[in-house]
Amino acid sequence: MAKKNKKGLEKTLTGEEAERLFARVDETGHDNEQTARHQHRRRIEKGQGVLVDPLSEDDPSGSTVGKAITRTAVGFVLIFLAIVVIAQVSCGVVRRANTANLSENVNVESVASALRGGVEWGNGFTQFPEDFSVQEADESAHRVEVTVVDTSSKDALECFSGSQIQATAFSVNALLNPNINTVIYHVNVHFDDKGEFQQSQLFGFLKPTGAVRTFMTFIWTKTTTEDGVRFNCTITGVDTNVQAELRERITSSFTPQTIISYVLGDSSEESSSATSTEKSRSKSRSKTEESSAAVAATTEQSAAATSSDAAEESSAAVEAQVAEDASGESEE
Repeated sequence: MAKKNKKGLEKTLTGEEAERLFARVDETGHDNEQTARHQHRRRIEKGQGVLVDPLSEDDPSGSTVGKAITRTAVGFVLIFLAIVVIAQVSCGVVRRANTANLSENVNVESVASALRGGVEWGNGFTQFPEDFSVQEADESAHRVEVTVVDTSSKDALECFSGSQIQATAFSVNALLNPNINTVIYHVNVHFDDKGEFQQSQLFGFLKPTGAVRTFMTFIWTKTTTEDGVRFNCTITGVDTNVQAELRERITSSFTPQTIISYVLGDSSEESSSATSTEKSRSKSRSKTEESSAAVAATTEQSAAATSSDAAEESSAAVEAQVAEDASGESEE
């Protein structure tokens, strides 16, 4: 700050004068103590007298909007997480309560409920296609047969992998019933004019309109033995084109070809089985021939031994006769 003397010349404050001046100035901006106290009293009366602490994190104006926003945001997040957890738990409880238990009761209603709501498998539920039908579900016949229409898979490999999991989950749950021994799970798909898979569009609202054909059938059977219960799965209905596509998509340079051939059941398996059968037949023929030769040799040896014994006996008889003739002549 500067002052002008009577002659109009500027005067600059020294360091000591500036220090004394700022030592007297308070938050009101006055260096006069009486004026400062008067202004401070007026502000307190009007509710504006706030002492400012430069080291404090509080708003000098006294506003608490920031703290209110923070508390509101934290409360909203906690409430949202609580709602999500409660919704998940309640949905799981309701789903388990409404899911049919095929191991206790198998009929058309329970099987349809299981296909509609899913079955427990592993640590969760396995869902099935929306379009399904129940051909047979009877404990007295020991048999369950259903058909589903897959509208979500885009190719044969995706349909095969998904259908295998679904068929396994459904069939094992049903075979746990002591009165069920056979479960047949048909998988149908929609094909277009080019033979490609058709899928549902617009989140499943637009259904495919192509021809419906059977893609494959899973046949699960249960056999009870002295050693326990054995589950067997047979896959039928896979044509040559599907076999070739699955083999091309699944196999690689590290894939065991024998296992894939056994699963897909292609011509290579038939040829290998035919070759093995022919080899076994040839081995059996050779073993038979060897056995026959051994028997013939044994027979010849026996015949030779018998003939030699007979010759020895005949020679001994001749010698005895000659000795008797000689003794008779000597007596005469």
